[in-house]
Amino acid sequence: MNAQDAPVIVAGAGPVGLLLACELRLGGADVVVLERRARPMTGSRASTLHARTVEFLDGRGLSSALGDPPVEPRGHVGGIPLDLVAPPAPASPYAGQWKVPQATLERILAGRARELGVEVRREHEVVGLTDTGDAVAVAVRGPAGPRRIAGSWLVGCDGADGPVRDLAGIPATGRAATRTLLRADLTGVDIRERRFERHPGGLAVAARLPGGATRVMVHDAGRAPGGRPPDLADVTSAWKRVTGEDLSGAVATWVDGFDDASRQALRYRSGRVLLAGDAAHQRLPVGGQALNLGLADAANLGWKLAAEATGRAPAGLLDSYDAERRPVGRRTLDQIAAQAVLLLGGPEAVPLRALTTELLEIPQVRRLLAGAITGLDTRYELPAPPDGAPPHALAGRRLPPTPVRAGTGPAAATTTAELARDGRGLLLLPPGPYRRALRWAAAAWSGRVSVADVLEGPARGEADPDAPGTWNGTDPLLVRPDGHVAWGGTGPGPVRALSSALALWFGPAAAGRRTAVGAVS
Repeated sequence: MNAQDAPVIVAGAGPVGLLLACELRLGGADVVVLERRARPMTGSRASTLHARTVEFLDGRGLSSALGDPPVEPRGHVGGIPLDLVAPPAPASPYAGQWKVPQATLERILAGRARELGVEVRREHEVVGLTDTGDAVAVAVRGPAGPRRIAGSWLVGCDGADGPVRDLAGIPATGRAATRTLLRADLTGVDIRERRFERHPGGLAVAARLPGGATRVMVHDAGRAPGGRPPDLADVTSAWKRVTGEDLSGAVATWVDGFDDASRQALRYRSGRVLLAGDAAHQRLPVGGQALNLGLADAANLGWKLAAEATGRAPAGLLDSYDAERRPVGRRTLDQIAAQAVLLLGGPEAVPLRALTTELLEIPQVRRLLAGAITGLDTRYELPAPPDGAPPHALAGRRLPPTPVRAGTGPAAATTTAELARDGRGLLLLPPGPYRRALRWAAAAWSGRVSVADVLEGPARGEADPDAPGTWNGTDPLLVRPDGHVAWGGTGPGPVRALSSALALWFGPAAAGRRTAVGAVS
């Protein structure tokens, strides 16, 4: 079997797996998604999308499908309020916490996947895999009995307890759970809203949902991790022990439990098997970071794996997924572990909470933590420019959806996000002496990189004045499909540097085209 003629197999039809499948299709790869569940989930474990996630969805034309959900300007650090909107928090047109139920996001992504031709096979559970070095074969248990499905690559998006990581022999290291939390969506009772209310015996949270139910979350310090899945009786008894309140008569539409285990895969790739989302990193789902971290994995991996699966990838592109995302995952796990002490610790956490509250009065601290929690400050370490020039200040950072004018007429007023909706790379060319030469150089990558003449860059005041390397609208930029800047032109003679950057990220130039770095046969 020629691996390039076989589909990429994605295990898991949750938000991470579905977003990855969409990105793979945009990149031209055939995709099959295997899901053990018979139908989409109706309960919503996660309910928060952060600014960076909504920026990316905007870049795919999906932000409007979210509707008009509540946007909470406050996040928290271990239960201590943190403003995610007001300066000095990093600026974004989508700042704040977008309260979108996971089930809603799954429905939106499933609809886009269908439009793109993604095949989702439900009631297909992965039970084995064979990696031959040039292809993978996945053993599944499905409605028609056992069978094997051949593919070019397999990506485990099947959660922390999914089988792909273990079947691939990828170890995960970290810390076992020491605390457990229960949560449920309840109707039939009137529960006072509260936000991270600490008690001697644990923690209680209650928030009214748009549909009228109340979501409660409770940490009973006396409850050990593990055991059977929780039910309503477990939730009501834990709530009574912690708060003293009686929830008799409550009706649960959804009950769930989770713990504070913290583990990360030692590598995100083994041969032709890759991991994304909770399959790669398990942590306490504080502030919606678990879901958003996994979606960022999918955004980073999708275009790279599509290029690899279709034979267009330059050497080392797919390996950059692990190199870029695993450090981000490690940083997030460490930050959440610190928050778990602040949020769930006993009397020993009181002085730490007092100190953290004081530190949050410092603008630089607020900006640092807001950027880390929302993903807006993620910067990838990119290879040094081959010409020895210093990297652009924006290299590796995300390019926010920035208002620009590209062309003439009413449709010319647009944003960089709208210009990137085809899922390709994007070359932004402001006015300047090298525009024609840069456009000529990029023509050798036509079909992989879109080119936009920017007649007018961001207006004064629309950029974040405190952000390192805010785009000034005058430097040409090469933006990767995941929205992060691959190259920026500064100084004289940027044409050769652009050609090198295009080859580094998007593969060899088209056959028969001449480039600034020589003839291509």
